[in-house]
Amino acid sequence: MSRARSSASTAACAEMTAFRHDKSADRGRTTRHNLAIAARLSVLAMVCLLTAAWSSSWESIRSAAGDIQSVQAAFTQEKHLQILAKPLTSNGILIFAAPDRLRWEYQAPLPSILVMDEGRVQRFVKTGANWTEDASAALPAMSFVMQEIGRWMKGRFDENPDFDARLEPDGRIVLTPRKEALATVIQKIDLQLAETPGVIDSVTVYEDENNFTRLIFTGVQVNRPIDPAMFRHQS
Repeated sequence: MSRARSSASTAACAEMTAFRHDKSADRGRTTRHNLAIAARLSVLAMVCLLTAAWSSSWESIRSAAGDIQSVQAAFTQEKHLQILAKPLTSNGILIFAAPDRLRWEYQAPLPSILVMDEGRVQRFVKTGANWTEDASAALPAMSFVMQEIGRWMKGRFDENPDFDARLEPDGRIVLTPRKEALATVIQKIDLQLAETPGVIDSVTVYEDENNFTRLIFTGVQVNRPIDPAMFRHQS
């Protein structure tokens, strides 16, 4: 979803407010046109209420996430660096199955797969036509990231002792590191909740004000059957 999509509910609320304050909106208009405006306002109001209802508190977020058994989505990853005129872009798919199964697959430009099943994390990279398991020193860090994503998918944004979590009125969650050592690597994490209960629109990880990585999710499908084999890499 685009950045505009990630703040769709905020824009919808603003547009609805603008309509309400247009004192001449109903003057000199036909009944048919007035009905069209009323219908549009109803849709905008629904968008506002949908997002506000499920993202109004940590309890409502966890409750909404509790109804989700699986999530499938495509994602675009943008790596923004101050020294680059354009971001580095990667594409892939995300598959999650409750309670703790996750597949994070980069499809382009460099294919790789991260799978997590019952706490075990594996990474596979593709070289030519072959897949090879990666057991490098970077795997513990990847394991931490995968477990954190699994935590978010279950609505447990405020349960990581390494971060302070703040819930904003526009359905945005801001995580800031508590320890100075972590803050030197991550300044903050912004998560934009979607209109669909239990779904995340985007995640932005800031290293500092000028360097950040943004993940944008599209084509989200909730509670569709998923083959368990998706969480066990097959060459």
